[in-house]
Amino acid sequence: MLELWQDLCDPAAPFLRYALLAGLIGSVAFGVVGTFVVTRRIVSLAGAIAHSVLGGVGAALYLSNVCSWSWCTPTLGALLAALISAVLIWYVSTFARQREDAVIGAIWALGMALGLLFMAKTPGYVDLQGYLFGNILLLSGRELWLMSVLDIVVVTPALLFYAQLLAVCFDGAFAELRGIKVKLINLLLLLMTALTIVLMVNVVGILLVIALLSLPAATVGQYARHWFSMMCAAIGLNMLVTTGGLLVSYQWNLPSGPAIVLLAGAIYLAALLHGAWRKRRKSGKRISIYLA
Repeated sequence: MLELWQDLCDPAAPFLRYALLAGLIGSVAFGVVGTFVVTRRIVSLAGAIAHSVLGGVGAALYLSNVCSWSWCTPTLGALLAALISAVLIWYVSTFARQREDAVIGAIWALGMALGLLFMAKTPGYVDLQGYLFGNILLLSGRELWLMSVLDIVVVTPALLFYAQLLAVCFDGAFAELRGIKVKLINLLLLLMTALTIVLMVNVVGILLVIALLSLPAATVGQYARHWFSMMCAAIGLNMLVTTGGLLVSYQWNLPSGPAIVLLAGAIYLAALLHGAWRKRRKSGKRISIYLA
């Protein structure tokens, strides 16, 4: 731990400080949007958006290397791919009346396939593992500022349309009867989800980002009695697992993305077991009272 503290304070090696800050910054959006996603039960939609990001990353790498479009960065490609996928999923499921599972499967598979094809045609070495599982220790100060901007862009509409999002997440039909524009709120939620996914792709990667979006919110959802307290607790738990996973990976020389997700998964499983134990204990007390 002493060596870790020395590395954190070393001005010549800011990468660890950047990694910690990135986890804390991204945890805010993940806690807020993750609460909406888990409550609305659209984790599978978020998964399709997350996997489609690889298509945007691959296209950006190809255009940057082959066409010399230096401005076309992987982050920009990921952002465009996520937003386009969110709009497509919303439009097809809302107006074309297609089954959501078919749309999810198509976006999921096509995004991954396009990304792999573009990367295969990109000359030079492409660090595919870094995009799939994250490269939080390679973040720069510029990327940290970009994450902060995306964080603000995601959290601001969540605060402005909090009541509408809450109503739609719990009962869309009732919200529509109350005059809320449910279709537009659903689009807003998908766009917020897309931005949040791009926000944390560098932290845990494309394949693991959906776990960090859903597991902390699902964990605190078993204990929180109020929606706002669930959101705040999800933010705190995201900060805990990103920081803890990063420290564990640094201490034992492990990949940071999988370490963060495994910690989140372990806490979630512990919460499930504890919840099952509490229900069994309460049911046992009720039976004892009835027999007495």
